[in-house]
Amino acid sequence: MVQRSGSADLPLHGGRVPKWLGDRMTRLGAVITEAIVLEYGRGELLRRLAHPFWFQSFGAVMGMDWHSSGITTSVIGALKRGLPPLSRELGVHVCGGRGNHSRQTPHELVAIGDRTGLDGVALAKASGLVAKVDSAAVQDGFDLYLHGFIVTDDGHWVAVQQGMNADRRQARRLGVSTTSMCATPSVALSISSPISPARREARDLQVNGINGRLPVLLRWFDAAAPDIVCLQELKAPQEKFPEGPIRDVGFGMIWHGQKSWNGVAILSKRGAAYPVIQTTLIAAT
Repeated sequence: MVQRSGSADLPLHGGRVPKWLGDRMTRLGAVITEAIVLEYGRGELLRRLAHPFWFQSFGAVMGMDWHSSGITTSVIGALKRGLPPLSRELGVHVCGGRGNHSRQTPHELVAIGDRTGLDGVALAKASGLVAKVDSAAVQDGFDLYLHGFIVTDDGHWVAVQQGMNADRRQARRLGVSTTSMCATPSVALSISSPISPARREARDLQVNGINGRLPVLLRWFDAAAPDIVCLQELKAPQEKFPEGPIRDVGFGMIWHGQKSWNGVAILSKRGAAYPVIQTTLIAAT
């Protein structure tokens, strides 16, 4: 099961970590990680790393108590440098980072898969999906610039990501974790309501132009029979959204159309109410 552990909005701070502090964080981060894994297990380490406020405290204990937003980059980098000598013993591997380092995550995960026997391709897919969801749907107004991915030898993982909103001078840290082998987020979710115990299936799709792909989408509705569908990249202005054909196959909906790459929609067989709409994010209950 994939689950989000929360978010933390942080003030943006500038500056660089001096080499002596980076070296100290590398050594101390490795020692603390080893202690947690040996005492409580790898699952507990992932659970803690996924919590954005525990992560902040971790960085402060490692010596970066004078900074806020930069802790994410520094802690991921320190763990990535300090854990490889212990990876065989602890079964913990750190990938990604800020900027260009984040784009190397899929290659690093495939290499880890080759060494450990994990499905590196599936892990790379999970990493890419988490980044896409947070960039296009969750981090509205925050441009994603950091993607860290920590995976264990039993296939469980956590993604720690951060986006920046320059206008607000804020960063937002998000943690996403899984408790099942190589799970992939946002492809299919099983949902239950406390009011009604019936299970419902939700799907997330990047349609890349809803009007051009509408015939394919309608055939998929019939074949997959989802209860809830979240659509990204409509590439259609508000008035061009194909409400009629979609309503004809049994969905209620809310949408926010835009040209170019944006535009999102939520479709539900039970209807959709109480919309909250932003540029790349809508929510409904």
